[in-house]
Amino acid sequence: MNVSLTPELEKFVAHKVQSGLYQTASEVVREGMRLLEERDALRQARLDDIRQAIQDGNAQLARGEGLPGEQVFADIRAKSRARRHDAP
Repeated sequence: MNVSLTPELEKFVAHKVQSGLYQTASEVVREGMRLLEERDALRQARLDDIRQAIQDGNAQLARGEGLPGEQVFADIRAKSRARRHDAP
């Protein structure tokens, strides 16, 4: 596989190798790819959590466990006013 980097990224990789943290440019790129993979997995886990929370909320609503919208928005407005009042 051949990979082309911008001049800025080439300098960054070279700096990492020169720092002694990595032996080769390939090690730097592999570490970057591992971090990208980890970030993608974390993002997917967050999305899965959000989707599950939405499903849980919909199930609660279907069981009649929801709150009236007027009450929810009144609570939000009250909290917002309190924050503005407490702000310096």
